[in-house]
Amino acid sequence: MEQEIVETKYFTLHTLSDGVFAAIAKPGQGAWSNAGIIDLGDELLVFDSLSTPSAGEELRRQAESLMGKKVKYLINSHYHGDHVFGNQVFSDTTIISTYVTEKLCKEKNKIEDYEKEKQDMNHYLFQLKNQIDSTEDTVLKASLINQYEEMTKVLDDLSQLQIVLPSLLFEEKLTITGSNRTVELYCLGGGHSPSDTFMYLPKEKIAFMGDLATEDLHVPIYNPEEFLTILQRVKQIDINVIVPGHGNVADMALCDTLIDYFSLITQRAKEALQHKLSLEDFIFEFDIPKEYREWKGVNGIKANLTAIYKYLQKS
Repeated sequence: MEQEIVETKYFTLHTLSDGVFAAIAKPGQGAWSNAGIIDLGDELLVFDSLSTPSAGEELRRQAESLMGKKVKYLINSHYHGDHVFGNQVFSDTTIISTYVTEKLCKEKNKIEDYEKEKQDMNHYLFQLKNQIDSTEDTVLKASLINQYEEMTKVLDDLSQLQIVLPSLLFEEKLTITGSNRTVELYCLGGGHSPSDTFMYLPKEKIAFMGDLATEDLHVPIYNPEEFLTILQRVKQIDINVIVPGHGNVADMALCDTLIDYFSLITQRAKEALQHKLSLEDFIFEFDIPKEYREWKGVNGIKANLTAIYKYLQKS
């Protein structure tokens, strides 16, 4: 039974079950993605650390004051900054990810020159601002504004941001057993990023999906084939409640929606290649089905049509 219990500047905390909480990000405030808090019995586990040290700090504060226990584990679902830039707040805990995610955090998230990083981000924000001003498309405008607000919050925290890497690494499955409950971590491959971890609570039948599940969002695709396979395998698990990486707490219907979405655009891309349509013509001629027209994403559906077309072209 889902209940809203705490409102913070960055997120709303929802109770999903006794000792299981979802932190649902408030748009444009610096959390950017969702997180989870799990009471293992004697200690706590947190799933994903949000997009800024400030939001991560609030997440930890809420977790520990709520339960009167310390955080022992932090899970990183994948390497993207909006899920791991709060890691430094948990540097005294055991941070867990796959080997691939740890490697990517090290390579892709490192900041060697803060001044240059700051310049680059300011330049990017300037370009976003121009895009916002010039677009007539209301859905795209809303997506760009959210991106602008979230990136501004990251820039605000940049001077204090430290990249803290996971220290306990696994490959495909890891079980964490507390005195009160068991948590299972799975990595079935890479769909959204090269390595995507989700967390399953077998007793409660709750899954924290990271960006393998998102609501009304053209979620960026790393590998379309694996993305679909992962979602189909998730469907075989006994899950009642899904916490997506972005969006509201949902049920397994969200998984079906995403399977339909990926299946449709993959099928269309295959047909385009059979008819020897260029990528430009494929995108131009693609008529977005009405159920996806309100979906957010700074590159809309175009980025995913491109990713799938290029992937199929290579394979």
